[in-house]
Amino acid sequence: MDEKRLGGLYGLLIGDALGVPYEFKAANEIPEFDQIDMIPPKGYPRTYPQVSVGTWSDDGAQALCLLSSLIEKGHLDINDLASKLSDWMLDGYMTPDDERFDIGIQTRAALMSFCSGTPADKSGQVNPQGQGNGSLMRTLPLALWHKGTDKELALDAHAQSLPTHGHVVNQVCCAVYCLTARRLIEGMEIRAAVDDAVNTLKGIYSQLDEEYEKRLLKLKLEEDFYGEGTGYVVDCLKSAFMILTKAESYEQAVKLAVALGSDTDTTACVAGGLAGIKFGLSGIPERWLSLLRGKQLIENIISRW
Repeated sequence: MDEKRLGGLYGLLIGDALGVPYEFKAANEIPEFDQIDMIPPKGYPRTYPQVSVGTWSDDGAQALCLLSSLIEKGHLDINDLASKLSDWMLDGYMTPDDERFDIGIQTRAALMSFCSGTPADKSGQVNPQGQGNGSLMRTLPLALWHKGTDKELALDAHAQSLPTHGHVVNQVCCAVYCLTARRLIEGMEIRAAVDDAVNTLKGIYSQLDEEYEKRLLKLKLEEDFYGEGTGYVVDCLKSAFMILTKAESYEQAVKLAVALGSDTDTTACVAGGLAGIKFGLSGIPERWLSLLRGKQLIENIISRW
């Protein structure tokens, strides 16, 4: 694997792990910027005090489920993906401790529906209006792995969302994110990458159901990015793009994500994956790489890539 793709994979996992201790805190409850770290300041009330420092959450585990499925199957198989996600939910698959400690409401309901016999392409409709960021947070490995056309990547980004988040807006956000990641891998800067991703999708969507194009236009990504770090998929996407336009390093990017408060682990995961591509694996602080748990699990997956 090259520097950018490795950076993307480790970038999302480390961003996730960095954000775990601060999840659900308001922005004014987050430590000062220079004190945001994998190990919070002494006495800080961590969200999950029982979770060891350097542990990724549902974001990283689901991303690894997707990557493992892609490598094993050689293509996107959403039934296999849904099975692996269910194994994560029930048995802690793709976690450092074989133990899941966090799961979104929409994701839980969708995977329980899948386990009860609902097809993977329908299980994400258990809440038809659900627009959380639970499929966006895991989709980056698709862009890192994919060798197909932009249209094939976009349609696979839609499909990987279906087992847990079937709403069109979730599918579109995943497609924008994946195509933007591909452009960053190709060497574009973030603004040009997003613009090119949107323009490419406009052409693709003109051949599909008009609902996709309508949802894309409603994102208004041609305007300045602004996000608040919440769990709403559109806000999460815009938060990541906003951060990437400001950050001058990987470390600054993920700390800016955490500083927003709220859904800190997912914002840092989504932004961190893109920042990892932009700045490469060598741009990720060694102190965070050394603290990241589950390295053998990651290396086993990479060895099969």
